[in-house]
This record gives sequence, structure tokens and C-alpha cells, in this order.
Amino acid sequence: MIWLSDDGALVFFVLTVVIGGGAAYLSARSLALGWRAFWQVAAYMLLLAAAVRFFHYALFDGELLSAYYYLVTYLVLLAIAGLAYRLTRTTQMVTQYPWLYERSSPLSWRDR
Repeated sequence: MIWLSDDGALVFFVLTVVIGGGAAYLSARSLALGWRAFWQVAAYMLLLAAAVRFFHYALFDGELLSAYYYLVTYLVLLAIAGLAYRLTRTTQMVTQYPWLYERSSPLSWRDR
């Protein structure tokens, strides 16, 4: 897994997945609670990925301007944010409109 980040797998996991993923989860949850569109989640993750890459650079002498590492970071954050967005949106739909929708899985709902 050394290929995921120029700093090593442990640094990648802690900084990108745990810390950056937590920020991505909370950001996407907040956007979903505000009834924002999913494209805004993708835009916010572009900014968050840049911040996480900066922390790799500032704290662990990682490469700052690498398209590969930025893309990997962005995709990891987008996956976590997409999961959080869909979980929150499903909960919103089934709790605010219980006469219209019922939960069919943790990530989806269906008509009653």
C-alpha cells in the first residue's frame, strides 16, 4: 500500500482516511441536511482534498503538487462523503415523508 501516498500507508490512513474522512463525512452530512445537491459535495471535496494534501506536505514532507496523490486523496474523500450524503438523505426522506417512502436499505428508499 505504499503506492497510495508518498508518506507511507500509516500516514495515509491516519491523515487521509481518519482525519480527512471524518471531515468529509461531516461536510457531506451537513450538505445533505441542508437539502443541497450532490454536485456541491463533489466541489467541497476538491477543496478538502487540497487541504489534506497540504497537511501531507507540511507535516510529513509529502509532495504538494502531485496530480496522482491529489486524485487518490480526492477519490477516497469523495467515497466517504458520498456514503455519508446518501445515508443522511435516506434518513431524511423516510423520517420527513413517512407516508410516501419507506427504507429499503441503509442507502435507499422506495415508495409505499
